[in-house]
Amino acid sequence: MKKATSDQNEARLRIRLRKSTNRRTKQHRACVAGLGLRRIGDEVRLPDRPEIRGMVNRVRYLLDVEEPTCTEVK
Repeated sequence: MKKATSDQNEARLRIRLRKSTNRRTKQHRACVAGLGLRRIGDEVRLPDRPEIRGMVNRVRYLLDVEEPTCTEVK
């Protein structure tokens, strides 16, 4: 039996890559790739979880992050 997921009720972060990963450390490039971003302007919506927050925090100078609002969580 497949476990039910709560993705529909979970808040999501809107993350956009705004700077290039050229000349960055391997760890920072790996974090950006792990978030699913490939080139400048790419945008993803990911669940607001501690592991995602940690990756975003490490490369925050490369990203634009929009927090979920109360109306988006519904």
